[in-house]
Amino acid sequence: MTPETHVYKKAGDLQLSADVYRSDRQETNAPVIAWFHGGGLISGSRAQTIERLLSDCLEAGYLFASFDYRLAPETKLPEIIEDVSDAVSWIRAEAHSSLSGDDARVAVAGASAGGYLALMSGLFEWKPRAIVSFYGYGDVAGQWCSRPDPYYSRRPEVTESQARATVGETPLSAGEDSRDAFYIYCRQSGAWSSEIMGRDPREEPEFFKPYCPLRNITSAYPPTILLHGDADTDVPYEQSVLMADELAHAGVRHELVTIPNGPHQFDKHPENPVVDTAFERVMAFLETHLG
Repeated sequence: MTPETHVYKKAGDLQLSADVYRSDRQETNAPVIAWFHGGGLISGSRAQTIERLLSDCLEAGYLFASFDYRLAPETKLPEIIEDVSDAVSWIRAEAHSSLSGDDARVAVAGASAGGYLALMSGLFEWKPRAIVSFYGYGDVAGQWCSRPDPYYSRRPEVTESQARATVGETPLSAGEDSRDAFYIYCRQSGAWSSEIMGRDPREEPEFFKPYCPLRNITSAYPPTILLHGDADTDVPYEQSVLMADELAHAGVRHELVTIPNGPHQFDKHPENPVVDTAFERVMAFLETHLG
């Protein structure tokens, strides 16, 4: 399936684009799904979607837009969040004119780092009607990501010089697989939070607070569905449990879908009946909140 590509923003010399997918089932004023890819905020591209989610959304007649955003460490988190906000604003501005979508029925979704970005959208002044987070996280300053990680520490060591050889200084919005070495280094050394922010959470914890959805939930937060495998070795399952607890405390409509023994990227196993049921729950959730 070939998407339409639109430039939604220019950041200096860098163009940020969205791939817009449509189906024959789409009608005028269709609900819109804004998608953000994973990659630890360091790698990946808008070409990365969850195939089952994309096909289910198109089958339902939704418009699906997968967005670029600038990557760390060349760009720091505040500017990355600015890209996400601008992407959502672009949907609102273009929904009726060039997209044939409904700017009043927008859901933001993502996986892993993209799940985090989706959760951040619930803190924007203009909030989506719903949020879908696949193994995302609500805390970018906690011990899980600002201390050496036990799982990654068991893998072959990536030295700082090896890691920094895979990144640069020029902002970019699509990261090659080679940049994964930088992510592994960050998780082995406990430097991920500092590298994406340019600040140390141990020295300036309050600077991180606005970028942690977990610490900012109110009753105004959008309805949210959280999907997470309880055997995830990259993003702890606890991150979604804590988000669900905070959403419950604030009285926000939400669902926590647990995949027993599910790994990170459990969605790559759609043949698993539990995973199949999880996708059915996502679509029922979207139908409830997008209509």
